Amino acid sequence: MSVPASLVKELRERTGAGMMDCKRALAETGGDLEKATDYLREKGLAAAAKKAGRIAAEGLVEAYIHGAGKIGVLVEVNCETDFVAKTDEFKTLVRDIAMQIAASKPEYVRREEVSSETIEKEKAILRAQALNEGKPEKIVDKMVEGRIEKYYKEVCLLEQPFIKNPDQTIQQLLTEKIAKIGENISVRRFARFELGEGLEKKKSDLAAEVEEATRNVCK
Repeated sequence: MSVPASLVKELRERTGAGMMDCKRALAETGGDLEKATDYLREKGLAAAAKKAGRIAAEGLVEAYIHGAGKIGVLVEVNCETDFVAKTDEFKTLVRDIAMQIAASKPEYVRREEVSSETIEKEKAILRAQALNEGKPEKIVDKMVEGRIEKYYKEVCLLEQPFIKNPDQTIQQLLTEKIAKIGENISVRRFARFELGEGLEKKKSDLAAEVEEATRNVCK
């Protein structure tokens, strides 16, 4: 089918893929932008997978302060070359990830970092909750597994919805950038600081401050 140049341009802006790849994706999906985006993501996943094992020892450490000094983040994001680390696109990505950490308060980078002890404790709590809700015991284990998946999405950075595009996870964002930039990119570690965290404070005051700071991050 003939693909309008305007559609190709829009798909390129959405995905960062090459012109011919965008044209091919639109032709394969009958000119449907959403389906073409998914098509390119699938292809991007394949391209990114080939790069995932490559050493990424360059990159940036980003410091991000928000909420008039109430929330602070340090994050290290790695790439393969110093050249890419100095590009505006990579700097923007690192900044976005720092903002994500400030707003969404992850505890781990990826699910593999969550200890088995933590998961077993969480499962025990979730199982007790399900039983207290009056759920039949025969379906409780299945419910617990589903809730554990939700738990991972809450506490693991790579599985959280991206604050600038909730339809996309941070891992999917990284995958797109890997496919576009052509280098392996990984989040190595981060630290998040919240003013007064762990200290005694009126709950209402702390909740109001955090809510306001988080709301401002997401704007």
